[in-house]
Amino acid sequence: MHHPDIHIAPPASGPIEQDPAIAVLMLAFSTDAAIRYMFPSAGAYIAAFPRMAAAMGGAALEAGAAFVADDHAAAALWLPPGLAPDGDAIAAVVGEHAPMERLEVLMQVGALMEEFHPKEPHWYLPMIGVDPSRQGQGYGSALLKAALKHCDADGLPAYLESSSPRNVPLYERHGFEVIGEIKPGDHPGITPMYRTARG
Repeated sequence: MHHPDIHIAPPASGPIEQDPAIAVLMLAFSTDAAIRYMFPSAGAYIAAFPRMAAAMGGAALEAGAAFVADDHAAAALWLPPGLAPDGDAIAAVVGEHAPMERLEVLMQVGALMEEFHPKEPHWYLPMIGVDPSRQGQGYGSALLKAALKHCDADGLPAYLESSSPRNVPLYERHGFEVIGEIKPGDHPGITPMYRTARG
């Protein structure tokens, strides 16, 4: 359900404030099965998440491709064509904070994510989240609509990996289609989803 009073700040011409965006994402992902598989203890999660978010989508903040609700209740980090997550920084955070016995599965997850990732120019959504106290109020849809207007204006496809099965129908409503499954070993699973270019 979309509430008309939700206002998503348009991407700024310069960097937006990083801390509130990372803070709301940290709350949103605190119960995310895939993220917590990497960082199962509270201490590891709190230490690792801000660095992980910056490595995965921090370039969006610098590029003006981050979408944030005016009240900081929700944020989405999008990477337009030419930008990518910082693989070295991701590997460093995982190596430091993930349990040793899960590293092999996490390497397989990374390889599969790379396999599914589109090779053509596209917009990529590494992270989107809503403050748990504000979920179910239309923020996720508002964030997606705001960003997908830019994808469509560029005539480009969009891609994401859903780490929550609960969110797959939301993405489907916005034109994304499931293109496979990433679930090696005892990993809880990630669903790669692709949205074709709209003219």
